[in-house]
Amino acid sequence: MPEKHTATEEDQQLIQKMFAFADNPLAYVMYAFPWGRSHSPLEQYEKPRSWQLGDLEEIRDHIANNRNLALQKQTPGLLKMARSSGRGTGKTAQLSWIATWLFSCIPASTVIVSANTEQQLKTFTFPEIRKWATMSIHSHWFDHNAMSLRPAPWLVDALKATTDYDDAYWYIQARLWSDESPDSFAGAHSMQGMAVLFDEASGIPASIWPVAQGYFTDPTLHRLWYAISNPRNPSGAFFECFNAERSSWSTRTIDARSVTENDAQLYEDIIAQYGADSDEARVEVYGQFPRQGDNQFISRGEVEDAMHREATDDPGAPLVIGVDPARFGDDEAVIAFRQGRDANVLPWQKYKRCSVTELAGYVAEAIEKYKPDACFIEGDGVGGGVIDVLKSLQYRVIEVTAGGSPDNKDTYANRRTELWGKLRDWLPTGTLPDDPPLADDLGAPLYDYSLKGQLKLEAKDKMKKRGYASPNNGDALAVTFDRTIARKDHPATRRGGNRRVAKDLDYAVI
Repeated sequence: MPEKHTATEEDQQLIQKMFAFADNPLAYVMYAFPWGRSHSPLEQYEKPRSWQLGDLEEIRDHIANNRNLALQKQTPGLLKMARSSGRGTGKTAQLSWIATWLFSCIPASTVIVSANTEQQLKTFTFPEIRKWATMSIHSHWFDHNAMSLRPAPWLVDALKATTDYDDAYWYIQARLWSDESPDSFAGAHSMQGMAVLFDEASGIPASIWPVAQGYFTDPTLHRLWYAISNPRNPSGAFFECFNAERSSWSTRTIDARSVTENDAQLYEDIIAQYGADSDEARVEVYGQFPRQGDNQFISRGEVEDAMHREATDDPGAPLVIGVDPARFGDDEAVIAFRQGRDANVLPWQKYKRCSVTELAGYVAEAIEKYKPDACFIEGDGVGGGVIDVLKSLQYRVIEVTAGGSPDNKDTYANRRTELWGKLRDWLPTGTLPDDPPLADDLGAPLYDYSLKGQLKLEAKDKMKKRGYASPNNGDALAVTFDRTIARKDHPATRRGGNRRVAKDLDYAVI
């Protein structure tokens, strides 16, 4: 049995040296690892890459600002950093440095590490952290386990001999998640230092992210949420760090070609093979999100194009209203407007937590004000009540049964998928409002195929389980494609003077 190690004078000096780096991860990284040292794994490297240095400096500056806030009796802030990166930039090495820095310099700190898959976490992410711990000048501090690094017993004894801290939460731990049971990801807190590190964060489902936020309830000076990934999915929580949630995240996109130590020809070959504007080049080289995700029903790229497209003036096209009533407490009821190719012709109206009667009143006001040629309302669920109220007030509205049978039974599994299919066909020449929630709604649903080979849009309850809101904005626009409305300048319409349903017209031209 090996002799138990006890802290030497040299150990005590190293402990004090490491603790001095508590507010400076860059200084820690430069000191702890053998940069440029002969016969070491870092013999050819004098320092980290420029983007890595920038991130370490940002963490250092954030902690300095937190110390100033603490002096002013204000709550220290949580630093949330999201990094979208091309291939081979050193993402997991950066996670490893952050993990070992917090562990080494702030006793009783907690570091939670997760990844997109169990295989990624166990085979790549955590072994990389263990590799850097082993390479460090203080490698004997770490007690290695399959899914965690904890302080060696002698280190705990040495600190307890001179301090009264609690070491119960002092570790770096790999944590698996379950999309079906996101609460299982919840865990410990730390009053000393807390970090949550997401590797390949684009593949971590949206349901896990709010649970991870719960780790940061203790207002410590050292609180850090770091998410980094190849940006493979143009929707989801990681994507929203750069879009809807960008005001609360520090974001950066890392082009792999900026890493001068790598083989530049590899990236040029990807660009040459797939094209400079291909999704392969965007993800693997530029560190940008693709325009189309796997099994994504509507391309995010096409949505963005429509939001930046100038509308074509077409006064003869019918003006139609689409209404999607809210079904849940956090959902919005949406009133959308579309005139032919222009869905930005009037500002859309959105209402939260309104009753059936209140929503019917808002729709009635829109009908009276804008005199639409048709008003479509999704009648499933609470929508039926809205329709009943409006009809009792003598308003002519069209009920859309999204769960009903499609016209094209060979292609679509249900009516809702068919309506979204018509929306998708309209989109390449249509114009949309520049509205992030609308973009999220249109890009969020996935598709699959029924046993008969019919196209099937992802159900709303399945989207909820993935952490996505019900796509009310998208549904409000989709119902406007339920049937074709005659053009105002169509000869039959001019002769009769009525705005009528014209099923023999092609919806794509109005």
